[in-house]
Amino acid sequence: MSATLIERPAGCDTRQEASPDERIRSRVWSLLAGMDPRGHHLERRAGARYPYPYLVRLTPVVARGEAPRGEPVIVVGRYLSEGGFSFYHPKPLPFRRVVATLDTASGLRLELLLDVTWCRFTRQGWYESGGRFLDAAP
Repeated sequence: MSATLIERPAGCDTRQEASPDERIRSRVWSLLAGMDPRGHHLERRAGARYPYPYLVRLTPVVARGEAPRGEPVIVVGRYLSEGGFSFYHPKPLPFRRVVATLDTASGLRLELLLDVTWCRFTRQGWYESGGRFLDAAP
């Protein structure tokens, strides 16, 4: 397991006479440190995750992923890795297997069969879900 340490950078000053930029920086680092009060986070995943803040189409499919089973939904990407994908969505998902359609920088579409394995409700009223890639879509 790897550990990431969240440290407040030098120059983060909480004094009242600090400049507006220093006050903003200090508050942002207070927020980041408060996300993990111990100041570090143990990573359980073996592979690297990359921010993926793009819209993605999820098309529900039958268990083997061969035929569409319902209307597609658009979700907001969160993280992408070689093994899976996490995302935000405004309503609960009534399906588990989907084809995730991601647009590439060159304009091509990448389609991957995704098994949605987890979901949690956020404080802002949205849902966060994720799963693992099973295969390239047929």
